[in-house]
Amino acid sequence: MINYIWFGMILASALCALCTGRLGELSTAVMDGAQGAVELSISLLGSMCAWLGVLKIAEKSGLTALLAEGFSPLINWLFPEYRDDQQIKGKMCMNISANFLGLGNAATPLGLAAMEAMQAQNPHKETPTRGMVLFVVINTASLQLLPVNMAAMRSACGSAQPFNILPEIWLTSLAALGAAVAFCKLAESRSRLG
Repeated sequence: MINYIWFGMILASALCALCTGRLGELSTAVMDGAQGAVELSISLLGSMCAWLGVLKIAEKSGLTALLAEGFSPLINWLFPEYRDDQQIKGKMCMNISANFLGLGNAATPLGLAAMEAMQAQNPHKETPTRGMVLFVVINTASLQLLPVNMAAMRSACGSAQPFNILPEIWLTSLAALGAAVAFCKLAESRSRLG
C-alpha cells in the first residue's frame, strides 16, 4: 500500500510541475533532496556508531542489566501472561532499556527477538497476542531519556545545542506512551468483558 501512496505522490508532483511549467525546478529539487538525504545519512551514521559504542559500554558495565531489572516490575504488570517467562521478559526489558537510552537502532534486534519468543508461545499463529500488540505499541511510543537520533539530525542541520529539546521530548513521549498504554489496557478490559 505504501508503494502506491509514494507512487501517487511522485506522479502528482510530476503532473503539477508539468502543468505549471516548473519541470526544471522539480528536477533541481529532486537532485538537491537526494544530495541532502545522503549527507544526512552519513552524518547520522557517525552519530549512530558513537552511540552504539556507548550502548556496548552500558551493556558491559551492567547498566542495561540494571535498567532491565528496574523495568521488571513494570513488565510484570503490563505483560502478566509472560510473568513467569524469564527469557521473554529479559528480551523485552533489554529492548525497552535500549529505547529508553535513545538507541532505537540497537533496540530493533532485541525487539524482534522478543517478538519471535512471544510468537513461539502464541497458540494462534495468525493473530498476535495482547502482549505482542502492547509490546509493539510501547516500542512505537517509547519514552527516551536521550533522543540520540533527533539530536543527531538537529546537529546535522546546524543546531548549536542539539539536546536543548530534552524536556519537551520527555513530556511529549511520556504523554504519548501513557495514552497508548491506557488505550491498549482499556481495549483489553473491554474485550474481556465483551
